[in-house]
Amino acid sequence: MNEALKTLLDLLDLEQIEENIFRGTSRSALVPRVFGGQVAAQALVAAGRTVPEDRTAHSLHSYFLRAGDPGAPIVYSVDRIRDGRSFTTRRVVAVQHGQPIFHLSASFQTAEDGLDHQAVMPDAPDPETLPTAAESLPLYRDVFRDPGTVERLIEARGAVDLRYATTPPWGSVGEPVEPRSQVWFRTAGKLDSADPHPGFAGGTPLLHTCLATYVSDMTLLDSVLLAHGRGGWAVGDVVGASLDHAMWFHRPFRADEWLLYDQESPSSAAGRGLGQARIWTQDGRLAITVIQEGVVRVPRA
Repeated sequence: MNEALKTLLDLLDLEQIEENIFRGTSRSALVPRVFGGQVAAQALVAAGRTVPEDRTAHSLHSYFLRAGDPGAPIVYSVDRIRDGRSFTTRRVVAVQHGQPIFHLSASFQTAEDGLDHQAVMPDAPDPETLPTAAESLPLYRDVFRDPGTVERLIEARGAVDLRYATTPPWGSVGEPVEPRSQVWFRTAGKLDSADPHPGFAGGTPLLHTCLATYVSDMTLLDSVLLAHGRGGWAVGDVVGASLDHAMWFHRPFRADEWLLYDQESPSSAAGRGLGQARIWTQDGRLAITVIQEGVVRVPRA
């Protein structure tokens, strides 16, 4: 486990200041606001810590309301909506400077057997054959409007080994292509009882779910950019932000083992782009479905 991953785990290990109130901090982001995946993951941690350990998250639905201030703490208030025999529902509001910046509803379920089927996993190259971020990003240094972006991107993704299986948006600027993107990801180190974190001893299912939530906001709108030959905010040909984010957790998985993030965009219109994706384990199990809409605008002259 490297230092970046330890820092991320510290970030997710919220301070409990009241029975249903938690406080989190932020780290420097690539843009002057809190990374959306961080807020979503922290909110899910807050919800999960009010739920019995035998119940795991099966879905979340969230809205990004305001840009978060990375220099101020975030307070997460949990509303215990329902505790049923099989399902538990929680609502979380993230607040900064007296205003809500994020809202999440999450549902948790006890383990249960039932009907089982899934789609077929798409083809993808072996993740071990793909270049790391540190190997691939410098190849595009001249594309970014600020050459220092390469180092900042590598640092921002230091806790996660994220490898593109398809060309990233900044690799096809000016050339619209099929609105589909694939990345493999896993944490930069194992999460097990041999190297526990005080807040997540042994790498609990909640931790793996929250880490996948964190990563899920990194690349989901790539497919929107690809459809229009846009490179993204770092290239300077679009501006944008996440609007809402929904996830369904179907089967057990580990965030420290390779996961395939297969993403596509069915639509973009009215200054908004929609991304939808499936996350697969390396052995072909459908683990997660993700849908997100975001603001995607062409900068004004």
